Formats: sequence, structure tokens, C-alpha cells
Amino acid sequence: MVAYFLRHADAEPRANGDHERKLTSKGREQAERVGKFVVRCGLLPEIILTSPLVRARQTAQIVAEALGNGEVVEVDWLACGMTPETCLMELKARQGSASILLVGHEPDFSETIAAMLGVKDSGAIKVRKAALTGIELLDFQVGQGQLHFLVPARLM
Repeated sequence: MVAYFLRHADAEPRANGDHERKLTSKGREQAERVGKFVVRCGLLPEIILTSPLVRARQTAQIVAEALGNGEVVEVDWLACGMTPETCLMELKARQGSASILLVGHEPDFSETIAAMLGVKDSGAIKVRKAALTGIELLDFQVGQGQLHFLVPARLM
């Protein structure tokens, strides 16, 4: 399985609570850029799973529209605070899929990607807003992933 990790795009400041923060105009542009990039590169996930937080849902929906795939599934485990172990367990439950796009948050994604690659210091990996990372999971255990790419939105 290839797991694509997409950190949500740029969002409003934390004025009215973290869960309801919407994408800014810059964030919408970033998400559109990601959508065009995945189509251009032929990265066609079978399913898009997103955090229930507004900024992640909006990012996922914009990318889904670019893919022509309206199926975006909200899952609570992608909300802020996800652990690498939870992510691996949930992906294993979907191991019949060849590729899955996950839309979520930091520092969860850096920690999970580091664990999948067997990198001891998760600080060695920084996933910027609207960055897309591809990890091939050889097995659903810590240290059993291979990095295919990590592309920031500005290079898409």
C-alpha cells in the first residue's frame, strides 16, 4: 500500500477555536495546486480519509474535486493527536487498498512518517502546510516504510 499524507492547507488563525478554522484564500490555492499535482503525476488514491476538523475537510474536498473523486471519508482517528500506532492499525484494516490519501495535521504526520521510516527523531521530518508525502508500506509495523517523496506545495 502507498499512503499519501497531505497536511491541511493554510488556515485562519486560532481566534474562534481550533476545530472550526477554515482555509484562507492562500489555503484554497494551495489545495487546488495539490489537486492539480496529484492528477498530473497520476497519484490516484482509491480513497481519501480526512480529519473531521474543518480545515482538513476543506483541503480534502478540494483535492477530491480535482481528482474527480467526490468520496471523502471523515475519520476521527485523523483528528489532532493521532499516534503512529493508531495510523498503522487503521491502515492495516484497509490493506486491500493499493493507495490511500490521508489529510490531517502536525505534529501527527511528522511523527507518523518518522515512525514508518524507522527515524528515531521525528524532529528530523517537518511536514509543511499542504505538503504531500508518499510512503510505501511494506508491512504495517514501525520502520517498515519506504519514502517515495515529500513535496511542499510551493514546488507543485
